[in-house]
Amino acid sequence: MENRLTAYWLAAPSALIFVVLFIAPMAFFVVLSFWQVDYFVLTPAATLANYRDVFVNYWHVMAFTVALATATAVVTTLAGFVFSFLARFRAGKWAQALLFIVLITLFGGYLMKIYAWKTILGNEGVLNTALIAMGFISTPITTLLYSPQAVVITLVHFSLPFAVLPIYASMRGVTDIEVEAARDLGAGRWATLATVIVPRCQAGIVAGFSFVFLITAGDYVTPLLVGGKQTMIGNLIAPQFGAQFNWPLGAAMSLVMLLVAVAVIFVFRTLVAWWSRP
Repeated sequence: MENRLTAYWLAAPSALIFVVLFIAPMAFFVVLSFWQVDYFVLTPAATLANYRDVFVNYWHVMAFTVALATATAVVTTLAGFVFSFLARFRAGKWAQALLFIVLITLFGGYLMKIYAWKTILGNEGVLNTALIAMGFISTPITTLLYSPQAVVITLVHFSLPFAVLPIYASMRGVTDIEVEAARDLGAGRWATLATVIVPRCQAGIVAGFSFVFLITAGDYVTPLLVGGKQTMIGNLIAPQFGAQFNWPLGAAMSLVMLLVAVAVIFVFRTLVAWWSRP
């Protein structure tokens, strides 16, 4: 009993921080989403009007956000898995250097990466200039920038470290003995990958996908700068807490998007678990 009380006291500071920084703001958002705004004044109420507004007027933006975030998360997770696999099983003594490069990219400014891709994908950017110089095209490709693919490319570049780190961490738990044992039993490269490496890295794969999906689904700077007319749900949520001063609607949008994100991550986790079954 005394040991249990000691454990509770030791966990109390962490629990308090979690409640103050996570549970309390989320609870406030839940309550706020049922309120209304009358002449720029928050009015306590118990109405579902904000949620009805979200599903009636903004469902298409939410669907586009989920589709783009899912595509970005899948591409980034695959790229992160390939990078982690090469670093763990093929790079040898260079594995730490590769991981260091990934960590260094986290110190690059977010806006710097966005403007770098604007420079690369623009009509007079590096890519169009190179293609014209090599004679592949005669006029710049205008669809490279200010398009959904530009948003995906930029977000993949930014979020790749968040996929690599958890996948590589879980992949380090796969020992060489396990891989050699699978090969001794007749498993080829793909069979070893599917039956040994992927199941052991399931937690890292799901974590990497979750990080990237949540970052992408909540982003509004990237579509604003490289997406052109592409609007994501974050571009609609931010003004609700600013110029439009409609906090209840912004809270409702945020909570609905959070529930959708949890559902997408749960489906992805289920698919990975099903695919990893022996």
